[in-house]
Amino acid sequence: MAELLLTYAYILLYIALSSGQIFFNKWVLSSKFMNFPYPVALTLLHMVFSTVLCFFVVKVLKVVKLDQKITFDIYATSIFPIGAMFATTLWLGNTAYLYISVAFAQMLKAVMPVAVFLIGVAVGLESLNLKMLLIMSVISLGVLVASYGEIGFDWVGVVYQLGGVIGEASRLICIEILLKQKGVKLNPLTMMYYISPCSALCLFVPWVFLEKPKMDLIQEWPSNPWILSLNALCTFALNISVVLVIAHTSAVTIRVAGVVKDWVVVLVSAFLFSDSKLTPINIVGYGIAIAGVAAYNKLKLAKPGGEAEKALPNHLVNMSTLMQQVGFIPNAKAKCEGCTQTAIYH
Repeated sequence: MAELLLTYAYILLYIALSSGQIFFNKWVLSSKFMNFPYPVALTLLHMVFSTVLCFFVVKVLKVVKLDQKITFDIYATSIFPIGAMFATTLWLGNTAYLYISVAFAQMLKAVMPVAVFLIGVAVGLESLNLKMLLIMSVISLGVLVASYGEIGFDWVGVVYQLGGVIGEASRLICIEILLKQKGVKLNPLTMMYYISPCSALCLFVPWVFLEKPKMDLIQEWPSNPWILSLNALCTFALNISVVLVIAHTSAVTIRVAGVVKDWVVVLVSAFLFSDSKLTPINIVGYGIAIAGVAAYNKLKLAKPGGEAEKALPNHLVNMSTLMQQVGFIPNAKAKCEGCTQTAIYH
């Protein structure tokens, strides 16, 4: 009983941190709240913070062992491109919050399986079949209906959000091609250990040219550095919660938790933010999309080895993530070998 309660506690912690991080980012970026309209700078801070803390946890505390050697060739041809796509995904996703509501952004993220499937077909990892096309059509229809019912529709925000979705889908496909086929197995923490420095470097360049000049014009720094540090710390805590959930549950459980988290974000954001105005059409459309995503997850898990090979801690964001291999989690190898990592605060 104690172990069961601990498992539920980890799941609730994951849902709370994942949902809370999305709200926190919106609060920091919004002009109505903290008014820090620099999504690249915010994401860069997250990646720098993650780099430092991952180094401390892996190298100093030695919580996770780096059993597999990452050669320069693998780092340059696999890790770095994945880090660059991860940086792009987070940059575009956070920028979308400047233009559209949290609820609508979350609804648009439901199209993630469609993007992953289409890119997978293009590169030969997925095959076209009638059942999958039907599921993709249901998801797309749901997102279109939800978009039609959106009061605060903004094309700029939609383009940014869909760009983030495409970037995340491309990242997942690259993980499948560049890492899995090379036999590289990394758990969520060690994956962030390698990817965070790459993402930080890739974000530093656009920050210097796009946001730093604007920030230099501000005579008085408008933001509380302690709040920004807390925001970055929460992103790292989210990754730790993912490790805990993966180690104590199955792929099916983590998928269900992801669906619950997405509904929590959509419904709660309507009460927290004035720009999140839900309409009946929004709810119906998102419900249709989620039904399609559930069917997609069920179909993937029903395949031989599906639960072990295609797990999804945060499939709509995250997702934060359909195809990333984790490898071996201490005391949970039998359940979670091959589970995937959630993208932070997605």
